[in-house]
Amino acid sequence: MTLAPGLLRPSRPIRRPLAALARHLGAVVHGDLRGRFATGITLRSQDVRPGDLFVGTPGAGAHGAGYAAAAQRSGAVALLTDAAGAALATDAGLPVLVVDDPRGRLGDAAAWILGTADAVPLLFGVTGTNGKTTTVTLLDHLLRRLGLRTGVSTTAERVVDGTRVPSRLTTPEADELHALLAAMRERRVDAGSFEVSAQALVRARVAGVRFDVAGFTNLSHDHLDDFGDMDAYLAAKARLFEPELARRGVVSLDSPAGERLVAISGVPVRTVAMDAQADWRITVTERSASATGFRLEGPGGERLSTRVPMLGAHAAADAGLAVALAVEGGVPFARIAAAVDGADLGAPVPGRLERLTAPGSPDVYLDVAHTPDAFEKSLAALRAVTRGRITIVFGADGDRDPSKRFDMGRVAALGADAVLVTDHHSRFEDPDAIRSTLLAGARAPRRADVREIPDPSTAIRVAVQESGPLDAVLWAGTGRTEYRDVRGEKRPYSFLREAHAALAERSAPAA
Repeated sequence: MTLAPGLLRPSRPIRRPLAALARHLGAVVHGDLRGRFATGITLRSQDVRPGDLFVGTPGAGAHGAGYAAAAQRSGAVALLTDAAGAALATDAGLPVLVVDDPRGRLGDAAAWILGTADAVPLLFGVTGTNGKTTTVTLLDHLLRRLGLRTGVSTTAERVVDGTRVPSRLTTPEADELHALLAAMRERRVDAGSFEVSAQALVRARVAGVRFDVAGFTNLSHDHLDDFGDMDAYLAAKARLFEPELARRGVVSLDSPAGERLVAISGVPVRTVAMDAQADWRITVTERSASATGFRLEGPGGERLSTRVPMLGAHAAADAGLAVALAVEGGVPFARIAAAVDGADLGAPVPGRLERLTAPGSPDVYLDVAHTPDAFEKSLAALRAVTRGRITIVFGADGDRDPSKRFDMGRVAALGADAVLVTDHHSRFEDPDAIRSTLLAGARAPRRADVREIPDPSTAIRVAVQESGPLDAVLWAGTGRTEYRDVRGEKRPYSFLREAHAALAERSAPAA
């Protein structure tokens, strides 16, 4: 069966009486619920399967209840919505459960229908600006190495015991999240690791879930278009560290926000740091283009030395956080040390300073870095292992926080020798205006060679052709994305394939 993005559901769902759900939610019922049962729940009419409760919520452009008739044709058994949605759906042929805030009640309804309030796996949730995907992925690698059956949810994919589907959002909506948990329980998964975005925390996507351990990586300039200022952004992240969402936490102190989060956390926390006093201490012991070695020391004198097969001290920080999360989740440190001491911890995370090489050519690093802080860390990691010059090729996403763009350009120019500003996902913004702000930031330090090359295929080829074998090229903000989003159209485009093509052309013998 071909699975839609984000959809992993139990194959043997339980039948739950809708009349009992209405009582549980305190819903006003329009229509007859006698003899009606729900086996699933969804916000999207396109995802409806027979037996689903369809949930209609107000949207920016339309009310979801307007799609109730389509949901009914696909097999929906009832509609959960608000009073405005009920008025829209009078001709849909579905009984209606009316609540004041259907989105806010979605997690509760999903947990009730899917039975995920109890008997779910050991759950880890990781939030922060940068490093969430790396931390979650490395934690999952570690748990699988220890013999556990796992599930994972990242920006890139959802995985349950080896079955994979692409993600639609960093953190799924509550209906998808609880379906994922139910699938994990059905397949006897031992532990699940989840990225938790700030948007998910303020939009109730993790409602009805309580993580055994919450993790915090860092906080830096991003998403101010959503949150307004850094204080509000931190407050959103801090919601994960309240008793209704987590039992305990591990907080990195490697950004100033870590100390603030410890002070306001509503659950007990341990701390981890590379550059500060903490319960768990990380010390980098080895740097190379393919790996970063580090020593981890715990609060009880525990110690292990391992390597993460990735470039940069920030990769070691993410790996150390992953180990601390596992220990706080009840995994014995001695068992972890026996598995990784003196060996690699995990595997490279695709699109995170992913190194591409070709004979006689510079190394090209493909990375998802799209904030000033991520640029600074990635460029510092490259500088530590590069004998020659560093060129950075980057753009910025349209319709996303514009306030970080000037600093993206400035930090790029401070850390690289050459800066090529190009287009990325312009969406509905003018790409010329996006590049203009990036260029202004890059030219402010009056340090690097700064150029504008709008076409990304041309930009990466110029960077590779003008670099020597001892040089490095960082293509930032792209990762393994397989499209470019322009005017609402996701145009097929592989940054990975273009990088390989640029290297092949550079290393090809002259005619």
